[in-house]
Amino acid sequence: MNTLLFLGNLGTGEIIIIAIIVLLLFGGRKIPELMKGLGKGIKNFKEGVKGIEDDIEGKDDETKKD
Repeated sequence: MNTLLFLGNLGTGEIIIIAIIVLLLFGGRKIPELMKGLGKGIKNFKEGVKGIEDDIEGKDDETKKD
């Protein structure tokens, strides 16, 4: 089973209710801006993780050469 700990077992009904609440709280105009910001944040996070992985691999290569 591949579930996230903090989400538990979310069904379709719960997801729809959450989407409606988000729509009511933020309105239709703010949601695209929020999703754009979320996408940028995820992109930056992935780039940071890749940078760390590259640094680790580079250090492994340097230690093998010595």
